[in-house]
Amino acid sequence: MSDSLFDVPGDPGPGDPGALVPPGTGPLAVRMRPASLDEVVGQQHLLRAGSPLRRLVEGSGAASVILYGPPGTGKTTLASLISQATGRRFEALSALSAGVKEVRAVIDTARRSAVHGGQTVLFIDEVHRFSKTQQDALLAAVENRVVLLVAATTENPSFSVVAPLLSRSLILQLQPLTPQDIESVLRRAITDPRGLGGAVEVTDEAVDLLVQLSAGDARRALTALEVASEPGERVTVEIIEQSLDKAAVRYDRDGDQHYDVVSAFIKSMRGSDVDAALHYLARMLVAGEDPRFIARRLMILASEDIGMADPSALQIAVAAAQTVQLIGMPEAQLTLAHATVHLATAPKSNAVTTALAAAMGDIRAGKAGPVPPHLRDGHYSGAAKLGHAVGYRYPHDHPDGVVPQQYPPDDLVLADYYQPTGRGVEREITTRLDKLRAIVRRKR
Repeated sequence: MSDSLFDVPGDPGPGDPGALVPPGTGPLAVRMRPASLDEVVGQQHLLRAGSPLRRLVEGSGAASVILYGPPGTGKTTLASLISQATGRRFEALSALSAGVKEVRAVIDTARRSAVHGGQTVLFIDEVHRFSKTQQDALLAAVENRVVLLVAATTENPSFSVVAPLLSRSLILQLQPLTPQDIESVLRRAITDPRGLGGAVEVTDEAVDLLVQLSAGDARRALTALEVASEPGERVTVEIIEQSLDKAAVRYDRDGDQHYDVVSAFIKSMRGSDVDAALHYLARMLVAGEDPRFIARRLMILASEDIGMADPSALQIAVAAAQTVQLIGMPEAQLTLAHATVHLATAPKSNAVTTALAAAMGDIRAGKAGPVPPHLRDGHYSGAAKLGHAVGYRYPHDHPDGVVPQQYPPDDLVLADYYQPTGRGVEREITTRLDKLRAIVRRKR
C-alpha cells in the first residue's frame, strides 16, 4: 500500500506494476487522488514559486528527492506528478516487497532506456525499510542520473537513510494537512464526479467530525467518508459514529511517532503538566504500546528528573512496573496512570543526575587519587603494618553517628557534587547536608 492517496486510477501501484485500476472504480481515496498540481492541498511551504519541488513537478528540476512526512500528506501523489510533468517513465518499488535484485533490474532497464533518450523516475515507497545494501545499490544510478529518485518515508531520513544517499538528494519534509486542507479534500470528494458526485448528502457536522478523525491524514478522511456513505442517504454524525468503531491513533511503534510521543510524555511529566502527560499516556495505550516500555520510562524519569526531591517517586514507578508484570493489561493501565500522575505532580530535581555526572567527569579528568589509608581494607594479615584501616573512626561510636574524618582522595576533599534544590524533600536535605559537611570536614 502506498503512503498517500494511493495510486492514480489506471496507474500501476508501487511494488505491483501489473495492477491496473479501471476508471471510476477503486476506493474513494484512489479516485480522488490529485491529477494535477492545482488539486494538491497543503504543503505550500514546498510548492511556492521557484521552490525545488515545484520545479520538479513542473518538469524543470533534476535533483533526486526524499519526501519525508506523515501518512496521507501527498508523497506518492507528488512522485506521480513529477513523472507526469517530466514525461519520464515511472517505475515504482515498495521497500516492503522489493530486494536488491528488483532494484538492480529497474536500474538496468532505466540505463537501457537512457541510451535511447528515455528518462526514468524511480519511486520507492517506505524507503526507510530498505537495508543499507539495498540503499547502496541506488547510489551510482542516482549520482549519474540514470534515474531521478523520488523516495517516500514516514521516518526521519537522517536516521533511516544512508549518508551517501542523503547527500545526493533533496530532503523535503511534508507537514500534516491542516483541518482546512482536509475539509477541502472532503468537500471536493462529495461533489466531484470522480468521487461521490453529489449523490450523497453530508451534513456540515459530519464533515467536521471526519476532519477531526482524520488527524491530518487525507486518505483516512476519505476512507471514513466512503464507509459512512450510501447513495441517496444522508451522512450525519450518528451515521459516522455507527460506521467507525473508534478513531485510529497515528502511532507507529517502530517509527518516529513512537519516539515523538514518548518524548512528549517524558517532557510533559518533567514539566509538571499532568494533563498533557495523561494525554500522551492514553495515546500510547490506545495504540497498543508495550506497557513494559512505558513502565521503564517512568522509572528512568523518577531517577533522572525527580530524584531526592521525592524519594517515593522511584518506589511508585517500580511498583507500577511490577504491577504490569504481575497483572498485565488492561488492568495495569490504571497503575501506569497512577504513576504518571504522581511523577507529573511531584517536585522536580535533577541534582542527583548532575552530581553523578560531575563526579564521573572528575574521574575521567584523572582525579582518582589513592584511597585514604584509614579507609582501606584492614581485614587481612599485615594490613596494620601497611597503615591500612589504622585510625579509622567508627561513626556509630559517636552519639550523633557522624564524626570528622576524610573520606575522598586528597584532591577531592572539598568537592561538593550534590547540590540539592529547595524543592520537596530536598529542602530538608539542604539544611541537613550543610551540617553533615561541616562536621565531616572539621579538622580533628
